[in-house]
Amino acid sequence: MSMRSLVHGKAEGTCLKLDDPLSFWGGFDSASGKVIDRFHPQHGACLSGKMLFMERGRGSSSGASVLAEAIRLGTAPAAIILIDEDAIIATGALVAQMLYGIDCPVIALRDRHEWQRLSALPRLSVEAGADLVVLTPPA
Repeated sequence: MSMRSLVHGKAEGTCLKLDDPLSFWGGFDSASGKVIDRFHPQHGACLSGKMLFMERGRGSSSGASVLAEAIRLGTAPAAIILIDEDAIIATGALVAQMLYGIDCPVIALRDRHEWQRLSALPRLSVEAGADLVVLTPPA
């Protein structure tokens, strides 16, 4: 399985797959942890503490600061599992890790079939390091 850790860390939680990419800038409320883009299919969904599956991010470099603030507030996803690498999302999680010491692992799982399979699980844990990424479904 081809995957890469963009931001290291450990997390676990219930899985939530977004149907479309999300911009954290203007599409996500860091205070509530909810999707606020009224045109997004999951408008109103709470991402807090979720193992968030989304194919890729959607724009604005300012989204990194929104994600970092949500991590600080405890309203961010527990981890983000992408198909395509996203520097903006990785930057937000990395900044929060460096400034606040809070992990929100970001993984690029390049195998679409495996990404779909894992996103359908009820829960997942992730341990992401420099050399190894372990995604573990519930026992």
